[in-house]
Amino acid sequence: MTRLLVIGLALVGVVSIGRTVMGPADVGHFRTVEGREEYVGYYQRAMGSMPAPSSVQDIPTDFGTVRVYIWDAGNAAADRDSYPIVLLPGRSSGVPMWSANVSALIHSRQVIAFDALGDAGLSVQSAPLTSMGDQAAWIDQVVTAVAPRGVHLVGHSFSGATATAYARLHPQRVRSLTLLEPVFTFAYPPVAKLGWVTIAALPGLPESLRNKALGRIAGEDSAGSDPLALMIKAGSEHFDANLPTPSPLTKEEAESLTMPVYVAIAGKESLAGGRDAAERAEELLPGARVQIWKDATHSLPMQEAEPLTQVLEPFWHQAESAR
Repeated sequence: MTRLLVIGLALVGVVSIGRTVMGPADVGHFRTVEGREEYVGYYQRAMGSMPAPSSVQDIPTDFGTVRVYIWDAGNAAADRDSYPIVLLPGRSSGVPMWSANVSALIHSRQVIAFDALGDAGLSVQSAPLTSMGDQAAWIDQVVTAVAPRGVHLVGHSFSGATATAYARLHPQRVRSLTLLEPVFTFAYPPVAKLGWVTIAALPGLPESLRNKALGRIAGEDSAGSDPLALMIKAGSEHFDANLPTPSPLTKEEAESLTMPVYVAIAGKESLAGGRDAAERAEELLPGARVQIWKDATHSLPMQEAEPLTQVLEPFWHQAESAR
């Protein structure tokens, strides 16, 4: 994994959150045609490194059209007998961020991944998303279309909060909930990062200053040419995402999460809140499994793809057996 990939994935949880806080409630869009072309070019290159999907669909919802990729399991019986996994990407990224995870997961069950509506990707927003209820609504419309029996829901970074909102509001659809470095879920991002977040999120910022800000955020140098990292960086620079900012779970909200829950927190450069977030998750969700990955950063799903699969497969199997 290149250093820029780590920084790009840090953007998922930090830089775009800064823009979310500052932007008006409107429809997300690329600022320029050229910016979109740059992003899509890296997106296509990054998708080229993934297994070919079994199906690609554009699902209409009340808030816009959602790009969905489906990978059938290598074992047809697994698709018939188990619930699919739905992957929600972090901010400014899109489905390609799950490259390493999809490759590891499709051996045993169907995998479905969305480009988040109102964010960088190939989904197209047509109406404002003004609340976490709106976020949950479009996800439910997609899940109804592609996996009506229910899903194992996985969210990273900002989409950890989105996945949590969906699970709270539509618990009948969620067989289990997996939260990977979820920001604005159990704690706010570290205060020390927020000044550099604001700088890095400014449109038109000189490249040298942006790279300095990204380096301060991620604790890495911003050099490299990985298509996935460059895609995420292009998304953060060129896409104006105007989405509701979630708030950490309250005790009352947590009580509605009755499905099995797994929470993964990074041991280094955590943007989810680190050990404080882990302790809060254990307090709010005493039945959840909460794990700190001591050598991982906010890029945890990519850095720990194979070990994470080894943890999640028995978690999902147990969740299905309990139903």
